[in-house]
Amino acid sequence: MKASHSNRFPAAYRRRGHSLFATCRLALACSLAMVFLAGCGDAEQAEGNGGDKPQTFVFTAIPDQDEQHLRERFGKVADYLSKELEVPVKYVPVKSYAAAVTAFANDQMQLAWFGGLSGVQARARVPGSRAIAQGEEDKAFRSYFIANISTGINRADALPKEIAGKTFTFGAKGSTSGRLMPEYHIRQRFDKAPDEVFARVGFSGDHNRTIQLVQSGAYAVGALNFKVWDRAMDRGLIDTDKVRIIWQTPPYPDYQWTIRGDVDDKWGDGFADKVRKALLAMDDPAFLEAFPRSGFIPAENSDYEPIRETGEQIGLIDD
Repeated sequence: MKASHSNRFPAAYRRRGHSLFATCRLALACSLAMVFLAGCGDAEQAEGNGGDKPQTFVFTAIPDQDEQHLRERFGKVADYLSKELEVPVKYVPVKSYAAAVTAFANDQMQLAWFGGLSGVQARARVPGSRAIAQGEEDKAFRSYFIANISTGINRADALPKEIAGKTFTFGAKGSTSGRLMPEYHIRQRFDKAPDEVFARVGFSGDHNRTIQLVQSGAYAVGALNFKVWDRAMDRGLIDTDKVRIIWQTPPYPDYQWTIRGDVDDKWGDGFADKVRKALLAMDDPAFLEAFPRSGFIPAENSDYEPIRETGEQIGLIDD
């Protein structure tokens, strides 16, 4: 009688093969069970989301104040928009004005709270993008020029010529109220670039920091967003024995919400208009006070033509 094919192998190898086969069968059974359970979980999640998991809508804001303040403000905006738009909404902070523009251009963010200048720059890089809302105060915004009391410079109806030869700090390099418009008026007043007017020129990075630097005497003069100054005054954060306003600029258009032109392709027809409607409907006084704004009103790209023209004139925007 012929021996079976399996008997040709030593007994030790036959026992080992049987053990390996059993182990493999067990592993396969466990894997199939895991796949089945995962599939059930996916099915439940899909059923709960109407078959598709909503894509997260991401927005950012220029870092014109300290990060903690911005997180508190825009975390509330994210929660509000998530509810109104019925999609996940996330606020992601950035480190600079330029980073905000780049993130928007790269579609890392689909909505942004920009200043006048950064908004113009961002929309130029993403055709079809548009300004959709602005604060009530943003249609006629202003910058304050401030000076340390030790300079002896008093408030005037025109930009005081006594600032020449002093040290001067702007805010962020890409700021409308802390750099663009102050530089424009400095050039108009002296017919020179800032570094030819002042003994030293710096960039504080944000408006709160500008107040601190001028109040401490680190810089003799500076320029900033009037809303940040007024808010700091209301909170008792400014020592009027050390720093004062010496001039305010004529009004100009500034902050606005800008949305990418392709959001309807990702979130459905009419989504951009839905976002605009939600922003215009933000009317909780406690919420608005965090901006601070009295309310939001419609905005259009054409509202910011004066900013584009000014930016081109002093070389901050390519024509």
